[in-house]
Amino acid sequence: MRLKSLLPWLCVLASLLGLAWMYAANQKKDQELAALREDSQQLQQLRAEAEEAKTNRVQAASDEVVRLRKENEDLLRLRNEVGRLRNEKQQLAAQVQAAQAQAQDQAARANPAQTPAPGQPNPAGQPGAPGRPGAAPVPTEQANTLACQGNLRLIQGAKQQWATEHQKPGGALMTQADLLSYLKGNAMPACPAGGVYTLNPVAVSPICNIPGHSIGQ
Repeated sequence: MRLKSLLPWLCVLASLLGLAWMYAANQKKDQELAALREDSQQLQQLRAEAEEAKTNRVQAASDEVVRLRKENEDLLRLRNEVGRLRNEKQQLAAQVQAAQAQAQDQAARANPAQTPAPGQPNPAGQPGAPGRPGAAPVPTEQANTLACQGNLRLIQGAKQQWATEHQKPGGALMTQADLLSYLKGNAMPACPAGGVYTLNPVAVSPICNIPGHSIGQ
């Protein structure tokens, strides 16, 4: 009789224990599911970051290739420019020699009495006349200007080539020593009229302190 009265309570207790176990199992599953969702989100984020990093690397590599191609094109252009300037300098030197010869011829025609006959010594004190060792006719102003402008173009070409190879901006300054390896004979050209050159920044043309000896900007 007593066992019959306890049986309903035992059933209720068993039901409560079963419900508690099911609740605990569901809680555990919910926690595991939440952890799996969090891991999935982290995995997706990592994949997105990896894809973005890959895209950035590809873009950076592409930009670097474009930059190198542009620098190579600039270098080739500057080398061609330097070659053209050297040719111009040679032409200017030829023009200077022609102008000197013309000036000497005109001086000889203007003073025929002071021009020595062929084979006779040059009178002392007559500069640039034939027969005097080491003497040279005085260049004309136009010839000096042409020669100086050719020198300035060569210096500007050397500046641009130096800036390209060393990745310098237009406002960068340089010394004469920086440019020697880009100039013929590793030597800085000099103004035939004795002017002084100022190099200026890369983007600004060099100048001579003699008026008229300029190549513009």
